[in-house]
This record gives sequence, structure tokens and C-alpha cells, in this order.
Amino acid sequence: MNLGSLRVRLPLVFLAGIILAGFVTTLIAIRLFGDIARDQALAKLSREAHGIAYLYAAAVPESYASKGGKKSTDRRAPTKITALSLQRATGDKIFFAGPNSLFPGQEPIAGLQRLPPKTIDWISGKSLTFEFTPPGAHTKYYAVANPIVTDPTKKDAQTIGAIIVASKKVDVSHRVYSLVERLALAGVLGVLVAALIAWYLSRRIVRPVLQLSDAADAVAAGDYAIDVPANAPGELGHLSERFREMAARLAEVEAMERNFLMSVSHELRTPLTAIRGHVSALLEGVVIDPELQAQSLETVEAEAQRLERLVGDILDLAKLDTHRFTVTTEEVDMGQLLDEAYERFREEARRRSIDYRQEVTARPVIVSDGDRVLQVVGNLLSNAFHATPDGGRISLELAQQNGTVHVAVEDNGPGIPFEMRERLFRPFVSQTGGGTGLGLAIAKELSAALGGRIDLSSEVGKGTRFELVLPVR
Repeated sequence: MNLGSLRVRLPLVFLAGIILAGFVTTLIAIRLFGDIARDQALAKLSREAHGIAYLYAAAVPESYASKGGKKSTDRRAPTKITALSLQRATGDKIFFAGPNSLFPGQEPIAGLQRLPPKTIDWISGKSLTFEFTPPGAHTKYYAVANPIVTDPTKKDAQTIGAIIVASKKVDVSHRVYSLVERLALAGVLGVLVAALIAWYLSRRIVRPVLQLSDAADAVAAGDYAIDVPANAPGELGHLSERFREMAARLAEVEAMERNFLMSVSHELRTPLTAIRGHVSALLEGVVIDPELQAQSLETVEAEAQRLERLVGDILDLAKLDTHRFTVTTEEVDMGQLLDEAYERFREEARRRSIDYRQEVTARPVIVSDGDRVLQVVGNLLSNAFHATPDGGRISLELAQQNGTVHVAVEDNGPGIPFEMRERLFRPFVSQTGGGTGLGLAIAKELSAALGGRIDLSSEVGKGTRFELVLPVR
């Protein structure tokens, strides 16, 4: 058994909490029950002391002369009440405290055991509650003393002593011990039930956690085809769902990175091959004609610019991800900027017989970063030319409305499926499968940095429209 395992530690902690709570509850219950048992015992003794004192108070006048304090010689009165019969009826000890005998010469019949007068303050005539050890006994008693008055209706009523009813403290403690035994039995049964519940809950909770742990190990090893618990309860279910989505995203990112590496390798190899071929021809003297040499140098320059753009895209993406790029503010003539962007692709449109149009309904001047705006528009046009077949149609539009500038690039290419539209703005995702898939990702991030956005509308088989929306200021 691995004590460090969550499967073991969770039920142990659960049981430890229940045992601790049960222990504290038992201590409190014992204390409360002890107080209650003591109060009940004293209340019982008080009732008995009051009743017995009343009986003796009624019998005492028969043994005392009503005038002059002369003692009666009538031996019949005390036979009505005997301490032995009362002790048998109540189960408690009965004592008398006072200077004189209640029934002179007849104590054996009454059976009252006398206590020294100094045991309690019987002269006050008040009921008293106390603890004491009777003569000849070895244990303490709870006791209640009640005064005996000859005739409480008269002003000259005489307090002749006190009846004391006592019960062993041990008898009260036995009730507490009985409660402890029952609580202990209930505690053992409760722990057994709690153990079963803890075992069930730990299996129900720990099993999804262990499955997530195995899934995490699999993902760390590069295996994204994982099996996570589908019906885990509560937060574990939410965690499982998020983990499944994370694994899917990681698999998607890894696939995009592979595609990116393949695309970048292809994009780098193509211009490098062209540059190397032309430079080798020039160095080896294969190309002698000055006109052909000039064409070769122009090709080398064009391919070098292509490489520069590719490296620039990668650097821009890295800067955007780390928020280390800068945006300047200047007055930008959007009409002139759109003319420049349009001219960059005019030759390609002519070469591929694409109907390339420019529609300008306003020529606003905005405060923004002109280079970044031109980069976004250029990326949107580049994406449109990649998606549009030869002989197709591409339009570049400029308009202004409600304090915003709208630059739209529309083509009649194959369109974009609905499920592909969100992913299209992620890095390394290409609609046509060609290129690096960085253009739209960079365009989206730059438009957000400029305070704008890019809207996309497309219909499969009919074409796509990207619209850059920028604030005038």
C-alpha cells in the first residue's frame, strides 16, 4: 500500500476528520450529560427532601408539647414514619441534622441517622445543596438539606433541624459511563459506515484523477489520442473536458508546426534554389549576354525580397505574440495608401488574367501607423490572390462611414467553410494549403493593435470578403 497515493490518503484523511469530530463531540456530550445528570439528581433529591421534611414536620408536633416545649410521651406517632421505609422507597440515604432528637427516646423506630449539627447551617431554615462524605462512608454524596419547622403557619415557628437526602456521586457517574459505552459503540459503527463511504467516494473521485494523470503522462510523451473520464462529477468533469480540449489543441498546434516547418522549408528552398542557380550561372560565365545578366540579377533581387518578406513575417509574428512591436501615430492618406497597395499586385493580376479592380468612394485621412495599415492590406490582397484561380476576380474597396474607415478585399475564389473561419486567423493555418499561413494571423493581430478589426464573410463556391475596419482617430 502506497501511503503517498491519493487513493489511500483521501479516505484516511476523511476517516481522521470523522474520528476527530466524533472524539470532540463525545467529550462535549459527556460533559453536558454529566451536568444534566447532576442537575437531575439534585432536583430529585430536592423534591424528596422537601416531601420528607414535610412529613416529619407534620409528625413532630405529636412528639413535642404544644405549650411550654414539653416533650410528649406518645409513642404511637413516630411509628407512622420510619427512615428505613423512606430510604427503601427513594433509594437514597436520609439523615437528620439538629441539636435534639425528632422523637425523643424513639430513634431506633424512626431510623434516622444523625449528623453533627455543624455539618450544615440548619439554623438558617433554608434549603441547601452540597457535597459531603457521611460518617463511616468512603465516597462522596450529593445532598440536599431541607429544614423541619414545627408549624410554619405560626410566627413563633421553631426550626428544630433539617432533613438531608443524599445520593452517591458514583451512582450519577454510572449514568455517564453508560452513555460513554453507548457513544463508543455508536462511534465504532459510525467509523465503519464512514470507512465504507470514504472508500466509495475515494474510488469515485480518485479514479478520474488517476485517469487524468495517465492522460497527462501520455500527452507529455507526445500521444494526444488520450482517454479521459467522460462522466466525472462536478469540477472533475469540467477539468476533464478542458483537458480533452487542451490535448486536441496541442495536437492541432503540433500539426500546424509540422505544416509550418514544411511550408517554410519549401518557401525558403524555392528562392534559395533560384538565387543559387542564377549566381552560379553568372560566376561560371554561362550567361554572357548583358541583357540576360541583368535579368538574372533582377531575379536574384526579387527572390531575395521574397526571402526578406518571409523572415519579416516570422519576426512580426514573434513580436506580436510577445507584445514587443511598436505602433506609431501619423496622418495617413488612405487613398494614397490604397493606390500603393493596389499597384503592388497589378502585374500579378495582369499575368494571371485576373479582373483586378479598385473602387474608392472616399479618400479619408486617418491618424494611425501607415506602414502597419499597408502591411495588413497587403496581407489581405496576398491571401486573395492565393485563393483566386487564374481568370478570377478581385476587388479592392475603400469607404468611410460613421467615423470609421472600411477597406474591403473581395474575391470569387472557392470560399471558406464555416468551421474553417475561426481557425483561418491562427498561425500556420492556410486556406489553400500553400504559403506559411502567417499572413492572416499577422493581419488580425495588427488590426487589433491599431484599434480596429477584420470582418469576414464568405460563401462556399462564390467567394470571400475580408473587411478591415479602422477608426479615423
